[in-house]
Formats: sequence, C-alpha cells, structure tokens
Amino acid sequence: MQTDGALCAALVDANSGMSLGKIGTGVDLDLAAAGNTEVVRAKMKTMKSLGLNDAIEDILITLGKQYHIIRPVVSKAGLFLYLVLDKNRSNLALARRNCQDVEQSLTM
Repeated sequence: MQTDGALCAALVDANSGMSLGKIGTGVDLDLAAAGNTEVVRAKMKTMKSLGLNDAIEDILITLGKQYHIIRPVVSKAGLFLYLVLDKNRSNLALARRNCQDVEQSLTM
C-alpha cells in the first residue's frame, strides 16, 4: 500500500478463490479475489493449450480509472497478489516493480 496510487490489495488463494489477507478500500476484494482467480486459471489453461513452457510474471488489467495487477507468488504455487491502483496517481512501472519486491519478500 506504500505504492503511489494504491487503493487496495489482497493475497489470494487461486485454488479456492478466497482472499487470505486484504487491505484498503475501493473494490470488493472478496469478489475481486474470486473473479481474478478465474482470470489466472484461464491464462494458465491457455498457456498449457499453446504449449508454452513459461510462467506468468504478472497480469495487467487497464481500466479507464484504475490499473489492476495480478502477480503469482513464485515461492508458493497457488497464491497471487492483487493490487488496485488509481490510474491518475500511480506510476505503472514503479508499481509493477514494487509488487515484484513484495512477492519476492513474502514469507509464509
């Protein structure tokens, strides 16, 4: 939440679609967690169908007023970080970098 323009964030279990932790306001994070679980699953299925032997670094959804960043947690398969940013108050490159730093320093 220290990233410029951050509105809210969650740690999500992609197996169940449930948020394991959340902070901030502006989006129903429980609903977003479930919905974005489907986004992650769909992308993984598509990558498998295409025979891509690769991993998702992050998924960016750009809306009119917001950026939504979905970043899988490499050290804990099945979890992802979800960050919502105010588009007018954020630096997307810096936000992606900060999200990466949080993901890499996350301990379970």
